[in-house]
Amino acid sequence: MADPHTIAAPQETREARVPLEAKVAFLRKPDAYPDRPSRVEAIETHLSWVFLTERHAYKLKKPARLPYVDFTSLTARRRNCLTEMRLNRRLAPDVYLGVVGLLARPDGSFRLGGRPGPRDLETRDLETQDLEARDLESRDLVADWLVWMVRLPQERRLDERIRAGALTPADIKRLGLVLTEFYGGGLAEPMPPADYQRRFEADIGRNLDVTLPRVTGSLAERARAAAATQAAFLSEHGRLLRARAAEGRIVEGHGDLRPEHVFLDGTPRIIDCLEFSRDLRLLDPVDELAYLALECERLGARRVGDAILDLYRAWSGDAADRRLIAFYRSFRASLRARLAAERLDEAAGGRRGDWLARIDAYLRLATARPIGQG
Repeated sequence: MADPHTIAAPQETREARVPLEAKVAFLRKPDAYPDRPSRVEAIETHLSWVFLTERHAYKLKKPARLPYVDFTSLTARRRNCLTEMRLNRRLAPDVYLGVVGLLARPDGSFRLGGRPGPRDLETRDLETQDLEARDLESRDLVADWLVWMVRLPQERRLDERIRAGALTPADIKRLGLVLTEFYGGGLAEPMPPADYQRRFEADIGRNLDVTLPRVTGSLAERARAAAATQAAFLSEHGRLLRARAAEGRIVEGHGDLRPEHVFLDGTPRIIDCLEFSRDLRLLDPVDELAYLALECERLGARRVGDAILDLYRAWSGDAADRRLIAFYRSFRASLRARLAAERLDEAAGGRRGDWLARIDAYLRLATARPIGQG
């Protein structure tokens, strides 16, 4: 079903078919940007290219087709940019500035167009983020769309604060409060309890099916052990999981709550939600917080994630069973191992070693502690 909050590109906007490499080459240049930065840092992710200037960040979606996304059309990429901006304004309202067009001139050169106006962050203003009339009337063609953001200071990122040993109790408290208010302000999403449990049953099997063909030895043993323990929990304590759906605990969350997406600079800002799948954003807040706790533990800061969970439980009154939290954490570790295993298919040389080390770290966490015990 189409997202009701997104809009189709204007019919009069004409499309230019330009290779991704040409777009990336242009966006690497400082003179591509209105504020003429002294340098541009380009970062490639699985689905995007991100270009960082001193003050801003611009995200360009790759024209990729994967089992869970199809960005092969310009319209799909624009729709995704608008959806990403709308969703991320929930937890970072002053960071996401707008969607801008990358225009191709008749002579083959490029320019950025459609500069957003004053920073009014209401959702209705997403509909005004089209190219200016002079751009639509020119002979320039739209080559692509970019999400335009404020660049946040990397040293304020949660993972960097953990590594630097600079995280304070006040930081943790503010983050816990923001997340508690976020989940408390979301509408409950109806989900049949049996369907909720079946989601995990299917994903436990999928985690194993994807990971096992790509690993050997102790990694394979740990993957099997984690899946067996998680399946046993569902068999013996599935009622705890079903109760979460029956109690109306499922909300539309962030979907990818990792320390590298959290910035602690005054009021915490959380960016880069999982924008391309609403189904994957429908979750139990305790599941999402267990995921954050898992990632903090991987960085050697288990107490941070546990403290945020405890603050949420205290402030929300949601006294989720500790056995369920342990299950969520183990399941999320296996899921992250699976995603890392998928990256082995395209990794070469030293990168394979990096991904194998990551799989090992996650599978160790997946099997580190027993689950399903009171």
